[in-house]
Amino acid sequence: MVETKRGALWPLFLISFVVLFLEVALIRWMPAYIRLLAYFSNFILLASFLGISVGCLLAPLRTNLLKWFPLVQVLLVVAVAAGRIDIAVPQTSESIYFSSGTSDAVVPVESTWFLPLLCIAVALLFVTLAQRLGREMNAHAPLRAYLVNLAGSLAGVIAFGTLSALQTPPVVWFGLAFAGAVPFVLQLGRVWASVGMVLLGVSLGVAHQLSGDTMWSPYYKITAHTKDNETVVEVNNIFHQSMAPVREKEYFYQWPYQVFGDRFDDVLILGAGSGTDVASALQHGAKRVDAVEIDPVIVRLGRQYHPDGPYTDPRVSVVTDDARHYLRTSEKQYDLVVFALIDSLTLQSSFSAVRLESFMFTEEAFRAAKARLKPNGVLVVYNYFREKWLVDRLANSARNVFDEEPKVHIHKEHGYLGVMIAGPGVRTVANWPSPPEKVAAYNHPDVVSPGLPLDRDASIRPATDDWPFLYMREPHLPTHYLWALLGLLLLSVVSVVGTLTLVGRRAGDAVRIGPLVPFFVLGAGFMILETKAITQFALIWGSTWVVASATIASVLVMAALGAWLASRLPRINPWIVGAPLMLLLLLAYLMPIGTIGFGSMAAETAFYSLLTFSPVLLAGLLFSGSLKHTDNVAYAYGANLLGAMLGGVAEYLALVTGYRVLLVAIALCYLVAILLYPRPAKATTAV
Repeated sequence: MVETKRGALWPLFLISFVVLFLEVALIRWMPAYIRLLAYFSNFILLASFLGISVGCLLAPLRTNLLKWFPLVQVLLVVAVAAGRIDIAVPQTSESIYFSSGTSDAVVPVESTWFLPLLCIAVALLFVTLAQRLGREMNAHAPLRAYLVNLAGSLAGVIAFGTLSALQTPPVVWFGLAFAGAVPFVLQLGRVWASVGMVLLGVSLGVAHQLSGDTMWSPYYKITAHTKDNETVVEVNNIFHQSMAPVREKEYFYQWPYQVFGDRFDDVLILGAGSGTDVASALQHGAKRVDAVEIDPVIVRLGRQYHPDGPYTDPRVSVVTDDARHYLRTSEKQYDLVVFALIDSLTLQSSFSAVRLESFMFTEEAFRAAKARLKPNGVLVVYNYFREKWLVDRLANSARNVFDEEPKVHIHKEHGYLGVMIAGPGVRTVANWPSPPEKVAAYNHPDVVSPGLPLDRDASIRPATDDWPFLYMREPHLPTHYLWALLGLLLLSVVSVVGTLTLVGRRAGDAVRIGPLVPFFVLGAGFMILETKAITQFALIWGSTWVVASATIASVLVMAALGAWLASRLPRINPWIVGAPLMLLLLLAYLMPIGTIGFGSMAAETAFYSLLTFSPVLLAGLLFSGSLKHTDNVAYAYGANLLGAMLGGVAEYLALVTGYRVLLVAIALCYLVAILLYPRPAKATTAV
């Protein structure tokens, strides 16, 4: 029988809030300064899980590790500020990563060893906090502790989402996180508390100084500077776009109008950015232009600084939304749809290896764009694609969707700039003009690079909603990912084994691993399930921070509902819960988004919400039912988070298999959890 425990709940709520909030803050903040870490931000998430897991396992240790939290925090902040680190990712012909593109002084390092090293630093930070979290969880009955922990975590998600909406700088984020930690720091004694408060103040000061005059959108750290009539926008210290008069920019902005003439009345610009594509459409006689851009700060910069003033024109309607979501929900028809240099420099969320724009270049996205074209409409895609196979991928997608060969040319010597035109309007042009021999990018060297017709390689696999990894030539696990993940797993094994050995020696009895295994596999399954939920809802509502935050919050609510139901039920039969869980996973496998046609977005959202979140509820019920029978909730929670970390690593299997197959991995995890479900005790504990 598990003993019923009582005590104040606010410390558990507060420490849960601090842990979750600081985790999300670091995931947003660190990639802004460690260049290209934006492509690996889920490693910060995995490191956080490792640190929280180890910290919870160290709950019985007499030494109070929280006293080291301010020191580790200030060291991490100062290291990020002083290092100016750029991760050196191998640039092979098999995958594409965008480098910094600046001449600023940086410390280049190999990702293979740097990512595990970074994970150690982040994990140590959360070890110091999570020990107190584990102690607070052990001070209450298991399900009560878990419910309060979920409530604190949910508050953290909502709080950070609110601060993101308000476009606040990092000093506000860290200020709130540190304010939550102050009550615990003040309990350390006069000397440790005084030193800790000073160190937290130093961390805030460094974070504030590092921000300078930058702007923080929900996606990026953004800076803008003007020189020689050109305003350059950098995100996370990487060149992103520039604003100059259209007549002085690259020719491709005006290429559709040179080919077809000024006949496009209704124009849709996807990824409108600061407005150059919009300005070109207006100058060529467009009567109505819908400009879709996901980042509100970049639109604001376009309003302020673009010399052609495209966003002040009454013919323009600005839509702050994910482009794929707009294509799915709009009923408008267009003469011209432009994919306007769509490329992001960050992941969709810390739970996924999918980039913000990945779902914009799948075959399903091209079909959605086709549905928005008028009978003689045209789809235009242009960008600096870096590799020919990436142009081949998009051309193959267009060929499959439109059932005819697209018109594509490339400038090999100019970053494989490619311009692709597809759609029914292509058949209306009898004589196609020859592309220029010079790209003529404003304020850049005028490289001679003739525009040559694409010799399309039909063997290059198109991207799909199930496998949306646009910048990988073929499904595979890149070497730098593989070694970094192996290093992280090795670090995890060593850390956990060492922690359990240390705790066992101090307690005079070895920690029993067997009872923790169900919590481990439940954590792995739950993490993959959460990742799948985020990618699923990105297809319905877009790859925006709002959708990711709402999905995470919904997952927490479902987990809390499962815990509440478990507290009300005298006994949970794992097979009664597990059978419908397996059935729902099977249905999700057989009916991916788009399989069934719906008459409304509301009906589609309701159906797929039920299909996505019902398994989360049932999984939460299994976890909470197991938790009722544990005598150490901190150990169970730690094992669960360690399993979640393994689930986060397993998510990289999607690079090879696609996301749909992950449902099989989820089912296997829950099958093991059902088979190892603890036997019911003779009596249960009230919560």
